[in-house]
Amino acid sequence: MGQALAISFRASDAPVAQEALHDLIARYGQVKPADADVIVALGGDGFMLETLKDVQPLGKPVYGMNRGTVGFLMNEYQDNDLPARLAEAEEAVINPLRMKAGGADGSVTEGLAINEVSLLREGPQAARLAVSVDGRARLDELVCDGAIVATPAGSTAYNYSAHGPILPIGSEVLALTAVAPFRPRRWRGALLPKSARVRFDVLHPEKRPVMADADGRPVRNVHWVEVQSEPAVSHRILFDPGHGLEERLIREQFV
Repeated sequence: MGQALAISFRASDAPVAQEALHDLIARYGQVKPADADVIVALGGDGFMLETLKDVQPLGKPVYGMNRGTVGFLMNEYQDNDLPARLAEAEEAVINPLRMKAGGADGSVTEGLAINEVSLLREGPQAARLAVSVDGRARLDELVCDGAIVATPAGSTAYNYSAHGPILPIGSEVLALTAVAPFRPRRWRGALLPKSARVRFDVLHPEKRPVMADADGRPVRNVHWVEVQSEPAVSHRILFDPGHGLEERLIREQFV
């Protein structure tokens, strides 16, 4: 990448992100995403996830600058020397999870999740889930507030807040984590091969309704959910040198 880099900027609706958008376009110009060498996303992690999904068919790398809150997937915002930063950026390639969720009416809803797929109780009573991996029953009944299947990129998000493990980017594993488990009393989750197919069957769904969520896109009143990595879909993320996902994942474990 050189100084003549073609950049396509996009920003969240937050005023600070919109202000940055106008400033950067005035300084560096603007091209359509299809004509860009790189997409620059201005916002927080939620907007970054949205951008990655939107531009994935184009195969373009995405460089985020934080104009949101946490910004785990974002770089520090600076308006100077952006072409040089982009030229030196390190790339991480991640695969999302594919979720299939079966409803009470027999419908099947699919979705992709870069961070995690989660199941959560919808009512006042705990969820009761049967868990199988690659067609083999592993838990006949998990009584909990919910369960999460997380990618390494998403392991520091909801998964970590539910006491799940932080996964190195190159680990080729997924985290299966329970949310507030009641039974089995001491079960806190499992590490699974990246190729694993995880299925949750909701027990007593009429009495104990459960919703499924793929990166903030909910499906209500599900009866079963299947989750597995989708190797056919890749997302390219750019980070400043020394501040890539691998370093961020390690750093999160020492704070």
